Amino acid sequence: MNIMSNVGHRPWPLPSKNWIMRQRWRNLLFCHWPLPSEMLQHHIPSNLELDTYHGFAWLGVIVFMLEGIHPRGLSALSLTPAFSEVNLRTYVHYQGKPGVFFLSLDVGDWASYTIAKRWYHLPYKKAFISFQKERQSFTCQSVRKGGVHPPISFGVKYTPSSEIYVPKEGTLDHWLTERYCLFSTNHGSNLYCGEIHHHPWPLQKAEAEISRNTLFTPFNITTTEWPPIYHFSKGLDTLFWNIRKV
Repeated sequence: MNIMSNVGHRPWPLPSKNWIMRQRWRNLLFCHWPLPSEMLQHHIPSNLELDTYHGFAWLGVIVFMLEGIHPRGLSALSLTPAFSEVNLRTYVHYQGKPGVFFLSLDVGDWASYTIAKRWYHLPYKKAFISFQKERQSFTCQSVRKGGVHPPISFGVKYTPSSEIYVPKEGTLDHWLTERYCLFSTNHGSNLYCGEIHHHPWPLQKAEAEISRNTLFTPFNITTTEWPPIYHFSKGLDTLFWNIRKV
């Protein structure tokens, strides 16, 4: 099914027909921790508000393989080879519009780090990332480059553990995954919004074993009191619009 022909699930209309690129996301792990809002509030811009579900803010680590970035009009050409990404995010809204705010995005691809960091004003970090599949399981190991010792790292092995389902609106699964814009900031001075579109997420429950995680360390966030919940998705294609100042 054409991505643009399936829009009934969106919380607001498509911004226009003039999307600029398509990305192919595959074999995703969603890890989420519920947290008191005060643990995250001072890590987001003052003109954004934390979005909450049943009184909790949520901190997410999302691991996936990005198999292609295709500019509009060049569907057969990817700007980059396939690469993995590990992002740390929370959920916000701006004047009632819900979206994603990224605290960090670890990536080993030079083009994504250089171009996307400047274009979308996102906090990309250079990292060494390995991503492997063995039967039905996936293993990701990420070690951030830089002068911090020990380095910021994340390691996980995960396996889908249920049949595929599309989460119903109003459920936590739907709330955590069905997000159609991102917000970013330029050193705190300007706020930007990037619109995205995709089919509803095909999710599966997942089992995961996190072998190491220091992604939260720069933010002095601890999650030991709250165990994570896990979801897997085989992936989907996503359309991106140009970022705009709000």
